Amino acid sequence: MLPVSANVAISSPSVILIESSTGEVIYEQSSTERRSPASITKIMTLLLTFEAIDSGRISLTDQVITSEHASSMGGSQVYLAQGETQTLDTMIKCIAISSGNDASVAVAEHIAGSEEAFVALMNEKAAELGMVDTHFEDCCGLSDSDNHYTSAKDVAIMSRELTVKYPDIFRYTTIWMEDITHETRQGTSTFTLSSTNKLLKQYQWTTGLKTGSTSKAKYCFSATASKDGIDLIAVVMGAPDYKTRFGDAQALLTYGFSVCNLYIDGNQDPLPALPVEGGKADEAGIAYQGEFRHLDIAGNDLGAVEKVLELPETVRAPVEQGTEAGRARYLLNGSEIGSIPILFTQDIEKAGYPDYLRKIFGFFLL
Repeated sequence: MLPVSANVAISSPSVILIESSTGEVIYEQSSTERRSPASITKIMTLLLTFEAIDSGRISLTDQVITSEHASSMGGSQVYLAQGETQTLDTMIKCIAISSGNDASVAVAEHIAGSEEAFVALMNEKAAELGMVDTHFEDCCGLSDSDNHYTSAKDVAIMSRELTVKYPDIFRYTTIWMEDITHETRQGTSTFTLSSTNKLLKQYQWTTGLKTGSTSKAKYCFSATASKDGIDLIAVVMGAPDYKTRFGDAQALLTYGFSVCNLYIDGNQDPLPALPVEGGKADEAGIAYQGEFRHLDIAGNDLGAVEKVLELPETVRAPVEQGTEAGRARYLLNGSEIGSIPILFTQDIEKAGYPDYLRKIFGFFLL
């Protein structure tokens, strides 16, 4: 269990700091408190957008049409006109850089047909991710409804899902300024997108992610940063002003980088096949399920980590591909810090009488 208390000077009422690749909590304060999220709602909108791209249902070259409803959005906007079209790529920039409410609604309608249908998808995804303190009522965070809420912990969950599964988001969230072109019946004009994330200029390891503010939510921020192979997510909610929002996020990230150390075993070493009794084949191939990661914030010497393989001497048929053959356990100072499964890489059926005959004949033919 990682310690989640430290002397970090913050003023915001609700915060959390996690390491991205493991999801481990480094620091938290009132992280499950339900609060109005403002525009950090758009993290879920972006997550569903990238999921739809990944599945092939939409593409970055799609022409997204701005409806009357989308163009009527107030608050932070990029002034899309009714009937105006932009590529999905441009719309993502409008959301990720300038927090455009109008662009968010236009993309939601493009994906789901209506904002209402898209919001249903947002809530389904929140439930799937275990975001137990979240309920959305719009796709951009403009709502002041008491039924539109989330928590710092849940924001960290959806931020991690977005950035780990779809790192292409950083191509957008690292942009400080970029011009887009409005083409409407009134003519052509240029509009400059300016990032709402001031840490891009203030903190050199910043990679994103999303700010938000309303009178109800106050100042919110999900900040991502990367340094020396460590990726962190700091979420700040309810900050009293924008300076506190950025200051608290930077303080959390700085603390995280000062204490975090990652042990990574890529598990590329080959494993010997296991002998199989009573099978059509005499041995079964095995492989690690994947890499192993362990986050340490206690200053331990990770060079002392030991890997111990726990495998049977033999296995009995049948053998099913993908089932667990054993485990690789990791020890530090005599205590287990984690383990990963070792899986069979092939199916081996139980041998029948004809199989035994073939084996016997094969033996005499040698």
